Amino acid sequence: MRYAGPIERLIQALSMLPGVGEKTASRLALYVLNSDDDAYVDELCACLRDVKDNVRLCSICMTFSEVDPCAICSSSERDLSKVCVVGDYKDMVAIESSNALSSAELGYKGTYHILHGLLAPLKGVGPEDIRVGELTRRVAGGKVEEVIIATGFDSEGEATAAFVADILRPYEIKLTRIATGVPSGGSIEYMDAKTIARALVGRFGL
Repeated sequence: MRYAGPIERLIQALSMLPGVGEKTASRLALYVLNSDDDAYVDELCACLRDVKDNVRLCSICMTFSEVDPCAICSSSERDLSKVCVVGDYKDMVAIESSNALSSAELGYKGTYHILHGLLAPLKGVGPEDIRVGELTRRVAGGKVEEVIIATGFDSEGEATAAFVADILRPYEIKLTRIATGVPSGGSIEYMDAKTIARALVGRFGL
């Protein structure tokens, strides 16, 4: 059985969202259809239009923002000499969220650069598909002293970290990589050998 045309189009549109299969899209579409709250549907449509019309990329760090430069890049309380390179917007949000749970000494107070992707040759994602050119120009401007590479430790994250480091190595800046190792609350006896080795390499003073 096929749904009515408008419902079918809505299902197809929703199923294009990452992680949303046809069954989930069908449930969402029928929820919207069965909703008695027309104000909710109007608000949903308005929010979608608002995002497309009013959110842009910050010309400095490539984050999503309503203003350019973004609130972080224009803040007098951030250290503009430090740039944390992340794969996507969600990574930046995660780091910023951790600041609320950290002490003043541990919270990150620098700025960011969002690549909007990681190198993944098997998926057709190459250097020209990520925002590394903007990062290079930013570093070449001479105001950046340290670049912290905060991509993940899977194959794509590691490949991207190595690529970014190679691109930036000719510049007179400090290049660092986020540490990885035993998580807070974790027990060493249950850690794999590679995790323990990284924890030892990334050890810090007390």
